[in-house]
Amino acid sequence: MDLIIVGQQLVNGLVLGSIYGLIAVGYTMVYGIIGMINFAHGEVYMISAYLSAIFLAIITSMGVVSVPFALLLVLVVTIFVTAIYGWSIERVAYRPLRGSTRLAPLISAIGISLVLQNYVRIGQGAKSQGVPPLIDGSFRFHLGSPDSFIQITMIQCLIIVASLIGMGALHYLMQKTALGRACRATQQDRTMARLLGVDTDKVISIVFVLGSAMAAIAGVLVTLNYGSFDFHIGFVTGIKAFTAAVLGGIGSLPGAMLGGLVLGLSESFFSGFINTDYKDVFAFSILVLVLIFKPSGLLGVAEVEKV
Repeated sequence: MDLIIVGQQLVNGLVLGSIYGLIAVGYTMVYGIIGMINFAHGEVYMISAYLSAIFLAIITSMGVVSVPFALLLVLVVTIFVTAIYGWSIERVAYRPLRGSTRLAPLISAIGISLVLQNYVRIGQGAKSQGVPPLIDGSFRFHLGSPDSFIQITMIQCLIIVASLIGMGALHYLMQKTALGRACRATQQDRTMARLLGVDTDKVISIVFVLGSAMAAIAGVLVTLNYGSFDFHIGFVTGIKAFTAAVLGGIGSLPGAMLGGLVLGLSESFFSGFINTDYKDVFAFSILVLVLIFKPSGLLGVAEVEKV
């Protein structure tokens, strides 16, 4: 029985960690390129959950009966609209304050976060919203008797696969393309990159768009998996994803996914074997221990101060 519980919590932890990793990418990319935290990123994820439900209702009302086609269309449209939100946040909260103190954009981002929360609360109501289950089916791995099995649903498989594909595509984009080289140049030295002809303003906007697109993928998948959401989910999940980014090494894309998996697995196992009420305490305790012994995070690299 213990082996079954371990296996089931492992599955749950991988799913939860994949979600954290997808959202953490937005934090780590923005920090890597401008050295600041986008505290409105959690609300971008929250808005994508609402958008996915709204677009799903619109598409089904238009007579689309193919579930895979409807979900693919919802994903594409949600990514597009959420990317516009990310682009708007950069233009409103960050670009006008880029030459100001480091504290000013931080306060501006928190303000945008509160605006988006209340904008959704007023527009959609404070009650929890939901969508019916659309993807049925599961895989069961029996261990001994027919009643002893580890189960992973189809939507959980989709979350894990989508996160791996998304991270792989983003890693390829950053390492193998001209856009990726421009992003890395801007990250290393923005002034020199601009002198060499890189449009750093455009690069920074694209980074916000890419981070928002990854959050949109997480928002759609979480909506399909859990079926319910409210205007406050962005704050809680955003803090967890930010923790995952710091845990893995803020500024590192592989670190964001690794931090998400470590955080998701730690929460899952602590909930399954000890106490659900204190899973957040345990997760943040791991973060504290990692930062004490490795301040740059699991895959982070210590910054070299330029003199």
